[in-house]
Amino acid sequence: MKRIFLIVASVLSWQVSAQELYMPRNIKKAYENGTRNISGAPGKNYWQNKGIYNVEVKVDAKTKIVSGKETIIYSNNSPNNLEELAIRFVNNLHKPESPRSGSVSKDFLSSGLKVKSFIVDGSTYNVNSESWGTVEKIKLNKVLKSKSKAEVKIEWEYPLSVQSGREGQIDPETFYVAYSFPRISVYDDYNGWDMLPHSDRQEFYNDFNDYSFAISAPKNFVVWSTGEFLNPEEVLQPEYLNRFKSSLTSDEVIHIANEAEMKSGKVTKNSKWNIWKFKVDNITDFCFAMSNHYVWDGSSIQLKTKRSSVQTAYKAGTKDFEKYTEWMRYNLKWFSENWPGVEYPFPTMTAIQGYADMEYPMMINNTSIPDDLQDARLTADHEIAHTYFPFYMGINETRYAFMDEGWATTLEYLIGIDENGKEAAEKFYKNFRVKRWINDPSAEQDQPIITMSTQVSGAGYGNNSYVKSSLSYLALKDYLGDDLFKKALHYYMNNWNGKHPIPWDYFYSMNTGSGKNLNWFFNNWFYTNYYIDLKITNASQQKDKLMMKVDNVGGFAVPFDVIVTYEDQSVEKTHFTPQLWEDDQKKAVISVSAKKKIKSVLLDGGLFMDYIPDDNLKNL
Repeated sequence: MKRIFLIVASVLSWQVSAQELYMPRNIKKAYENGTRNISGAPGKNYWQNKGIYNVEVKVDAKTKIVSGKETIIYSNNSPNNLEELAIRFVNNLHKPESPRSGSVSKDFLSSGLKVKSFIVDGSTYNVNSESWGTVEKIKLNKVLKSKSKAEVKIEWEYPLSVQSGREGQIDPETFYVAYSFPRISVYDDYNGWDMLPHSDRQEFYNDFNDYSFAISAPKNFVVWSTGEFLNPEEVLQPEYLNRFKSSLTSDEVIHIANEAEMKSGKVTKNSKWNIWKFKVDNITDFCFAMSNHYVWDGSSIQLKTKRSSVQTAYKAGTKDFEKYTEWMRYNLKWFSENWPGVEYPFPTMTAIQGYADMEYPMMINNTSIPDDLQDARLTADHEIAHTYFPFYMGINETRYAFMDEGWATTLEYLIGIDENGKEAAEKFYKNFRVKRWINDPSAEQDQPIITMSTQVSGAGYGNNSYVKSSLSYLALKDYLGDDLFKKALHYYMNNWNGKHPIPWDYFYSMNTGSGKNLNWFFNNWFYTNYYIDLKITNASQQKDKLMMKVDNVGGFAVPFDVIVTYEDQSVEKTHFTPQLWEDDQKKAVISVSAKKKIKSVLLDGGLFMDYIPDDNLKNL
């Protein structure tokens, strides 16, 4: 405790320099209001709103209609009286008239949400949901006062789209049911109501809510879901109930139900409709999947404070998904003990074979890649890494995608080193992530990372969100060293677990957690149009030293190795961290010990691929 206090005190002494990071006016106001603090921690006046959701939902396998009713107890913890509620239903993206980031097929389209009733505190509202987009405001008959609650009751239905992406029909009898209920949008301290429409490119931003779901599924359909499974005894036949329960404490993969057993109609109870109940608190979203023929595997993994269940549902004979349960046992433990080194926070993780390569709290929906098991496993790693960013941290993915995708990409790379070896991990990261960005000189590739994600399109969006941001995190890891980087990262994560961080909370938390003023680094990586391009402008051997001048043409503060090849073909390598660029981000003079006569010198950035690598080599 004393050490953290001293670090905070020292960072607060940097207040003037800390403010050198550009802030939009609304973000400045949040700091002025005391909801955020330049120490990186939530401010003394920080608040966030919350909903308690009780949802009854039914999925008709014949009509493909999802229908439900919900009761929301919504707490307005803000200092403001609310005259309206914003209701979000992102699956209205399927309506023909909804704006989207790209073209879609006919099978993607549907009629969208139909609200049958809408009641707030006993008052019925006349709601015409036919005109709704993905987020709409409802004018309240009575103001929802600060520090008070409202009871919202909604009855609704919508059709599952034929084309499955993040949600929809995986096949005619397998459904991924996500974003399936109208919810109250986020009201926060820097934007008020989150009214950004969902375009199918950027992802999501939700409050930390409590969810209780009762899911009515037809006989023979098994349901896999976010949350704790409350009533397996009521919906599973005894043999499969025993297998499921055994999987919760097993270190081996248990085949809870194979394809023949699923198709036999003997797995679930014989009721026409079975009601599957799940519950989870303090989480940002809830989703489920169901099928009457998917294979069901299960196991578990002992973590430091709990044993977590891992389950997989997939088409019989799918080579990569046959391995998923064991892969998930491994990556839950690896992420908990290595990077980020925070225990997996949930009691379960379930993988569903679909078409999305998409994360949800306690669930992933991934495409099968049976012919490339390395890629398949890294896809699973990436999506499960999202457990921490955005779900553990409550990140606004819509505005700041680099705060979650960049971290998932980084964690995917780090676990990949352990799974596949450093050489293979670097090759995959460079070929799949970095190469397409660094070799594309078009203007959209050089937009600053801090640019709001909704304002960047195409490859520019993808590379800001995944590639450049990940490289910035890896560059900072190289600069600080593993121990200090992890200490600072944990300071950030501890500050904002269960809350809503924004980029400045990350910047200032890393300053405080490391005990260093890193503003120069964050300005360099997040606020510029830089890229990666180093150039040797001069190199000479002066007795037992190599003297070299390096221009940072691209501008990013990157680490690199100086590789000296001697005339006898022996090689020596010297590493330079991004600290080299702290005082002068455009030029550096480097001195390296040289024991013998030098033949050539090479700058090797490794993952930090150079736009023009030809001028990184100098023959002496």
